[in-house]
Amino acid sequence: MKYVSTRGAAPVLDFEDTMLTGLARDGGLYVPERVPTLDPTEIAALAGLPYEEVAFRVMRPFIGDSFGEAEFRDIIDRAYASFSHPARAPLTQLGPNLFLLELFHGPTLAFKDFAMQLIGQLFEAALKRRGEHVTIVGATSGDTGSAAIEAFRGLDAVDIFILLPKGRTSEVQRRQMTTPTEANVHALLLDGDFDDCQARVKDMFNDFDFRDRMRLAGVNSINWARVLAQVVYYFTAATALGAPHRKVSFTVPTGNFGDIFAGQVARRMGLPIEKLVIATNQNDILHRTLATGAYTRETVVPSISPSMDIQVSSNFERALFDAYGRDGKAVAEQMERLKETGSFPVSQGAIGRLRETFASGRASETETSETIARVYAATGEVICPHSAVGVKVAEEEADPAVPMIALATAHPAKFPDAVAAATGIRPALPKRLSDLYERPERMTEIANDLRTIERLMEERAST
Repeated sequence: MKYVSTRGAAPVLDFEDTMLTGLARDGGLYVPERVPTLDPTEIAALAGLPYEEVAFRVMRPFIGDSFGEAEFRDIIDRAYASFSHPARAPLTQLGPNLFLLELFHGPTLAFKDFAMQLIGQLFEAALKRRGEHVTIVGATSGDTGSAAIEAFRGLDAVDIFILLPKGRTSEVQRRQMTTPTEANVHALLLDGDFDDCQARVKDMFNDFDFRDRMRLAGVNSINWARVLAQVVYYFTAATALGAPHRKVSFTVPTGNFGDIFAGQVARRMGLPIEKLVIATNQNDILHRTLATGAYTRETVVPSISPSMDIQVSSNFERALFDAYGRDGKAVAEQMERLKETGSFPVSQGAIGRLRETFASGRASETETSETIARVYAATGEVICPHSAVGVKVAEEEADPAVPMIALATAHPAKFPDAVAAATGIRPALPKRLSDLYERPERMTEIANDLRTIERLMEERAST
């Protein structure tokens, strides 16, 4: 299995090098040369299997020779051993043909754990075999950073630096990143928003001297392995509801587009997905792009669903690559135009293909709060604001004949203020995190300046 860049000018890599490289050297994102498929019999056979076995069968074709079969099985088992629910990603029914896919039973209470716990084990195995040390750098709007830190804390072969936007995450999210005591963990509070954090990470990868000197590796959803790990729960959820013998639909609350792109990969593998619905909050660049045919960056407006407060969705480039017929030069030109002007028009053919692939909707702040309150009153289920965005849009896009699955991306206790305001209920953290507010924090506030960030990383990294 080989991987190519969405901008067409970077070396073709195998899975292991793709994972360790993260962002391609031409600034693009790696995607597989081809997407392997499962036939209906193979998909049907996944129903009822343990999550780890489904993960092995779905991901194995993408791995190639990078990891042996027994080694990969062991990595998967270790990755999900700390999840608190035996099903790992259980389904809860909210209404007739409306289901919630609970993705918050991992160690940091967010869907990012499904990918990060796996990547942590994959990195450890690969780096141990190579005898190498890397510096992981990531940007977070809230959940990616804590999941990455949890996966890599204490590993000898890794230093991890996470850029988080100062004052724009929930307190629980921030504390999950600033309270680890391991010396290889570095939480940097950037004076800016998530798009600034993400831009500085990309700048570091494009500073090739710094990148090579520090042996940079990325764990944002620019990393293909992140997307691949998320493909798995589309299969477990769909087969639990009758796939491949019946179609299912998914609504995905998303800011950076990685989670819903994983759904598109599952569909291309053969999973019979009727609708893939993008759900956005008030920072609705993805919804606006499908509606207008123009990708136009606006100012990020803080919301009660902060992990979606994004105006530059990195993984959308992967969807564009497919929509433009895998024309890397065309994608590179559009990305350069976005960088220079903050906007680009999507060609008529490409926007048509995107509209055939994805539906979309948005939820305002008021609608998000109302959905949290309404779901709690009707079912007793307490959902986080991101999940509420998904549920609201799912209800609008639902077809009575097709099961609709809304992804619940985080535990409500990560956003207690928003949940309490909507329901009067202040959700408690699980016992293992009950002392989180008492733990001392360790962090560094830093200016939104590439050279300042790079100097600090060079001073603190153990490479």
